[in-house]
Amino acid sequence: MAIDTSPIALAPPDELVILDTDALTAPYWEACKAHRLTVAQCGNCGAYRIPPRPFCASCTSQDIQWQEIGEGGEIYTFCIVNVAIVPAIRHSIPYVPAVVSLPEADGVRMISNIVGCPIGRIRIGAKAKLVWHDRPDGISIPRFSVEDDPR
Repeated sequence: MAIDTSPIALAPPDELVILDTDALTAPYWEACKAHRLTVAQCGNCGAYRIPPRPFCASCTSQDIQWQEIGEGGEIYTFCIVNVAIVPAIRHSIPYVPAVVSLPEADGVRMISNIVGCPIGRIRIGAKAKLVWHDRPDGISIPRFSVEDDPR
């Protein structure tokens, strides 16, 4: 098996991720602090809401339940950022923003980023595993890495 020598996907610097919670998103971020990934789900019809919204798009109910889901997903799409468009990110290149499908939430998609794996292993359809980034300010951010590929 060949060793992948491509660059490792890095995370954006903490100072570029500013968290501003509200009544709808606070339960999500509280669960993240405990390293639990949750998704807002309509308490009436069961439709998932990412991002959480005051009304369900399927039935207009305002009832929200937070469902804990597993730690895996599938890369739906991604891009590789190789050029620092702002000086603060120059030490975080290559940066890989991605959309990850969450099978335990009917395949709804979450925007995140891929970290800690060689760029050459990132591909659409790859299995993604959840990894947590605990910031010094107490915020925990869910990110993903690529699961080991048995090929």
